[in-house]
Amino acid sequence: MKNQNKTSLTEPSNSSWAPSTEGYACWAKSIYIGQGVEQWRWACSQLLSWGIKTRSGFRVTPAVPVVPGQEPTISVHALGLTVLEPVRVIAVVNTEYRVGFAYQTLPGHPVCGEEAFVLERRDENIFLTIRSLTKPSSALPWRVLYPLLRVAQVLARWRYFRALKLKS
Repeated sequence: MKNQNKTSLTEPSNSSWAPSTEGYACWAKSIYIGQGVEQWRWACSQLLSWGIKTRSGFRVTPAVPVVPGQEPTISVHALGLTVLEPVRVIAVVNTEYRVGFAYQTLPGHPVCGEEAFVLERRDENIFLTIRSLTKPSSALPWRVLYPLLRVAQVLARWRYFRALKLKS
């Protein structure tokens, strides 16, 4: 596996985040997704097996648990097209009260940046945080389509928050 020690710009192991990366659109949000040990275990299991993506309509290949250095290809089928999103997992956190990971985009991804998905347990309450740094890809046609990709990103985030909200 490559580049296992890369520093994550979205800092999934830290409870606070103050991005200072110029040129990127920075975004972060946390929502309450449930409570209790059973919900925590289920959500953590889903998150670390790419469930936040697959339960949101994406496919992850290979479908193996999240580990640093892993380079899966995430794909989504939209408007009759399949969009491939190569990424590299650059950070994983797995503690009693904080579980998550961050990945960076690789060449061929529609955007350039990094995204983190983190579960945090505060007493019995469970919160999901998503952090994102995004800028246009240098490749055509993605660079031209960047405004549309930002809209798609908003929709995907909404789906991510729903993916782990209720055990089903």
